[in-house]
Amino acid sequence: MALVAAGCSSGSNDNTGGATGGNTQAEGGKQGANEAVTISFMHLWPEGVSAAQSKVVSEIVKQYEDEHAGVTIKMEVLDNEQYKNKLKVLSTSNSLPDVGVTWSAGFLQPYVEGKLFAPLDDVLGDGLGDQFVAGTTDAFAIEGSTYGLPLEFNIAPIYYNTEIFANHNLTAPTTYEEFLNVVQTLADQGVTPIALGNKDRWTGSLWYMYLADRIAGQELFSKALAGEESYMQDSLLQAAGEVQHLVDLNAFNKGFNGLSNDEGKADFYNEQAAMYLMGTWELANFTANPDIPQEFKDKVGFFKFPVVSGGKGDSNSWVGGPGVGLFVAENSPVKDEAKAFVKYFVEKWGEKSVTDAGVIPATKVDTASLELPQLYADLFNEMNQASSITLYADVQLEAEAAEVHLNQIQALFGKETTPEQFSEAHEQAINK
Repeated sequence: MALVAAGCSSGSNDNTGGATGGNTQAEGGKQGANEAVTISFMHLWPEGVSAAQSKVVSEIVKQYEDEHAGVTIKMEVLDNEQYKNKLKVLSTSNSLPDVGVTWSAGFLQPYVEGKLFAPLDDVLGDGLGDQFVAGTTDAFAIEGSTYGLPLEFNIAPIYYNTEIFANHNLTAPTTYEEFLNVVQTLADQGVTPIALGNKDRWTGSLWYMYLADRIAGQELFSKALAGEESYMQDSLLQAAGEVQHLVDLNAFNKGFNGLSNDEGKADFYNEQAAMYLMGTWELANFTANPDIPQEFKDKVGFFKFPVVSGGKGDSNSWVGGPGVGLFVAENSPVKDEAKAFVKYFVEKWGEKSVTDAGVIPATKVDTASLELPQLYADLFNEMNQASSITLYADVQLEAEAAEVHLNQIQALFGKETTPEQFSEAHEQAINK
């Protein structure tokens, strides 16, 4: 499996309170063996939106505190976009939490260059490194050192409501022509084809990335993102144009560009939209979340992004990669204790995230011995058969270019830019 460059995204909405960053602890400074220690931990799985992951995190934290007298883990929980914004703010004053969540590659780079994240090679060297799926930690490595320990590995399928499809005599498409027929049929019947909340922008990027992959091919698309090929390729212009074709077909829910991911996906969960493209972190809601009705879970299927006639991409090429990971702040006054907690967390997260949250972890788990929902088992199997995995563009690109990409994605979906202007903006940002 060829791994192409960096990870993306997860949970949402609701703040359970707790630390406000700044390496909080009982008295400040390095703590002695018998003194109280507080480790601040900021993550992005709020109970209201990511119930299964939130429960697993809370259980691991409680278990750690029970087993380590005098240690308190003070948590702050933010949704995805709030989390990213707060991390940027805290970094400007070098007051990051002792432990937090990070994405890999381009997202990680400025924090490493600013000496804000601690190298974690010593943690990996303590036997933990052997527990990771081969290649998953590579995306968190910069110049030979590892600065984050991945928790997830994700691919992004198109989930669909099997009942809505059956009611309209539709089957899961394998070609893009068949997919367009599904969209047109549903739209003509007054059913919203696709749920999308593109206010967060990376959600629309998933659609664009798949079209670029299927039309231009994974190799050319990845080289263009890396600045090794011009972005002004006919195939990439075609991909951008196809996004706007879908908009013209009324493929997406009304007002999608002003809706957050959580607001947009509600149409899928409420069975008002037939399809929803998202990473396999969403599996937690389709399998393990007790707040989601089983009747709805039983209707959720998935299909691979269809192949485009004449395109160079194949159906086993996925958008995905290592998901979020944990970092330790370089200037944490309880850095050793924070590293010990991160090691413990990663070890406990593995099987527990599979059985209790429906997450595909970055560490090795013997799934053959576990009783798993069919949807989970099928997607896990697809991941193992992937021909390539192209990492999310907003994480793969360096910070300034990533922001250009995200703004251009929203403009493209809003028809405020042309495919030519879209590609030119990428060309300039990547070269810069």
